[in-house]
Amino acid sequence: MRKINKLLFTFTLIGLTMVSCKDAKKNPDGDTSDQMEMDSDSSDMQESISAESTTVLNVNLATKEDLNGIGLSSELVSTILEKRPFLDMGAFNSILGDEANTSELYKKIFVPLNLNTTAEADFKMVPGVGDRMAHEFEEYRPYESIKQFRREIGKYVDEAEVARYENYVFVPVELNSASEEDIKALPGVGSRMAHEFEEYRPYVSMDQFRKEIGKYVDEKELSRLERFVYIKE
Repeated sequence: MRKINKLLFTFTLIGLTMVSCKDAKKNPDGDTSDQMEMDSDSSDMQESISAESTTVLNVNLATKEDLNGIGLSSELVSTILEKRPFLDMGAFNSILGDEANTSELYKKIFVPLNLNTTAEADFKMVPGVGDRMAHEFEEYRPYESIKQFRREIGKYVDEAEVARYENYVFVPVELNSASEEDIKALPGVGSRMAHEFEEYRPYVSMDQFRKEIGKYVDEKELSRLERFVYIKE
């Protein structure tokens, strides 16, 4: 009987030791509050992962066929083509009317936001971006390049989500120092136009930029391009 009691005591002691070790591995400090808070923060930072990951049309670059293809009415398509370029989302929203379901429409078409000047609240127009991520967009200003945006926001979401965000934002470039890669990252600027941007360096004023680049594009396109560039004083 003594042997049986001794064995039972031994097994009980071993069991208690194993449970204690398991708990220690889960939380060596014996306090789960910090870990729970970190998990919560991580969840918040991933708030936009569930949003659709699709190509978003740039309002100012979409063709008539593109606009028809996303289900816009013929009247709205005509108005977009007539009124553009839209230099900000406010101008675009002004033609939509109160009936538009903007939360769904913005998944399909948008006017890219300037990462360095857009109000934090306006970043929440980007589908899937809530208070926390809008704050992070603003937190890392000023952005010198889109690569910096990828690096900083990539701390919170995966590459696919960062790429989705890039449909909705841009980083303005300094005309005299920006690399060709950074210029080509601007909405609707390809290799040929990037070459022309560099060709006329150094720029001494925005009037010079308008004069030189105006040789290749019309007034509407020139006004669209102006919002992407600046000259360091």
